[in-house]
Amino acid sequence: MRIRLDIAYDGTHFRGWARQPGLRTVQGTLEDALTRILGGEPRLVVAGRTDAGVHASGQVAHVDLDDAQTARLPRRRRDGDEVDAVAALAGRVRGVLGAYPDVTVTRTVEAPDGFDARFSATWRRYVYRIADLTTGYDPLERARTTTVKAHLDVEAMDAAARSLIGLHDFAAYCKAREEATTIRTLLEFDWHRDAAGAVIAHVRADAFCHSMVRALVGACVAVGEGRIPPHAVVDIRDAGLRTPDTKVLAARGLVLAEVGYPVDELLASRAEQTRNRRDADDIGS
Repeated sequence: MRIRLDIAYDGTHFRGWARQPGLRTVQGTLEDALTRILGGEPRLVVAGRTDAGVHASGQVAHVDLDDAQTARLPRRRRDGDEVDAVAALAGRVRGVLGAYPDVTVTRTVEAPDGFDARFSATWRRYVYRIADLTTGYDPLERARTTTVKAHLDVEAMDAAARSLIGLHDFAAYCKAREEATTIRTLLEFDWHRDAAGAVIAHVRADAFCHSMVRALVGACVAVGEGRIPPHAVVDIRDAGLRTPDTKVLAARGLVLAEVGYPVDELLASRAEQTRNRRDADDIGS
């Protein structure tokens, strides 16, 4: 049985998604909880392997259960009523994680045929949050907000962001990884101020190479500060080389907000197509 898990976490005290020996990670924490409930060695496959300090409100993963693990799914409530065993798993995980955890499973459902959390995905959407000198500092938002000590020109940042949309080689905005493609389709990239005055980016693409979102955000901040003109972000992209004029911003402001999938009938074909095209590539932030 394959189960889809919808996951949210505050990445502040995690060393990223992927399990690493001796380090606290989101994957390790959740797999340990699943082991306590189901036994065996459940392994999660995730839509986007977020970096250290990156948060998520809409992360998606799947896990495959063998017959013994399936038999250990919760079947009844304390009052004796039958429950949806798969749906109840989310509550069991939350119980194991304890009160006020920094990671939670919001939903568990049996995955439709052909579903692969990573390879069936058609896009990922991230949100980045900045407080500039216009916004001011809110200590209650500090864990998910990057501070920039300037009055940012959000209109110029938005124009720069929109000029990057499309299918391109984003090598200039990626941390290089051997044999990994840097060609991506950027579907959405825009900036605005929210009701509290924070500067918000929405970034959506078919996939992201390592550090791509934070590098794109950093280039737009350089525009907002007046250090480079809006058209320079495209010049940098087309040159294909990273530049000291822009920087990769902090992980704390970044949230994986949503992962998109096709209709159930297309899940398997999408997974096969993606696996063939980018089997050795990392899909992260």
